[in-house]
Amino acid sequence: MPELRRDPVIGRWVIISTERSRRPGGLRTQNESQGSVPCPFCPGNESKTPPEILAYGPRGRSPNTPGWSTRVVPNKFPALQIEGDLHRGGEDLFDRMDGLGAHEVIVETDDHTKQLEDLNENQVTDVLFSWRDRIMDLKRDPRFEYILVFKNRGTAAGASLAHAHSQLIATPMVPIRVKQELRGSDEYYEKKGRCIFCEIMRAEIEKKERVVEVNDDFAVITPFASRFPFEMWIMPRRHSSSFETSTDAQFRALSRTLKSVLARLNNVLDNPPYNFIVHTGPLKANQLAHFHWHIELMPKIVHTAGFEWGAGFYINPTPPEQAALYLREVNNGPTA
Repeated sequence: MPELRRDPVIGRWVIISTERSRRPGGLRTQNESQGSVPCPFCPGNESKTPPEILAYGPRGRSPNTPGWSTRVVPNKFPALQIEGDLHRGGEDLFDRMDGLGAHEVIVETDDHTKQLEDLNENQVTDVLFSWRDRIMDLKRDPRFEYILVFKNRGTAAGASLAHAHSQLIATPMVPIRVKQELRGSDEYYEKKGRCIFCEIMRAEIEKKERVVEVNDDFAVITPFASRFPFEMWIMPRRHSSSFETSTDAQFRALSRTLKSVLARLNNVLDNPPYNFIVHTGPLKANQLAHFHWHIELMPKIVHTAGFEWGAGFYINPTPPEQAALYLREVNNGPTA
């Protein structure tokens, strides 16, 4: 079983998971994955994944058969396992607990040749609905404190299969990166009585210099202190700390925004590998006045090296103002 271990200096938890070493070794191209090794996410190969947890498809479809449009399954090589209890323990100053959690894969489409941005608005909205539905289900489990939804696209971003998919991991603690955002936003709220994310968004929209696009529901900016070239944040215009409480209309607006932003990125950087993550509030917190859910999108076009690892500083060779200009001016239609 996986194990969670806590760094005694900074409090960061690490997952020690031998199951992950057995996952596919690297990303295959579309032609390769259509060749001698069948793609486990393609229709007709449902038996190659664990039994589905959720699937959208026609009424009357039998589970684990073709006909689905979006499908959620447990990760075959999970970082954390849902069975069992925490069993906290330790030795001297070293804290550990069993690797309890949930690790699921959202297969975003039944079409192996398409990526998320290639899907139509309704299909992307279904992917967002699947994230919401799984969060709502898992948050009923009192063992879990946080759910992180994320997407890795491309070998450099950590993807091991080419078929379009995203993932979620439920953990028995709030990750340290999220804790840092919660702490910083709470400190600002205590001083100013306002959400710092709302303040950032208002300032950026007024200044326009780092705005990629903005509509009635969402703003997309390149953060002032961007860690990576062409890093973007997608933020709801109306304050909310929980992704899963968004309305259906907001999810449809987010699907349009995601499609547009990913098309811009592909046109500027020629279909780069990327990661994106959904930072939402902790499961056991009600709506927080100081925290604002958002999506962080990070193309993988530079490598993190010794200084970044050692100091916690990031060296970004592309100013966010320049990145925003490129992204604003490029066509946000499909790549050729």
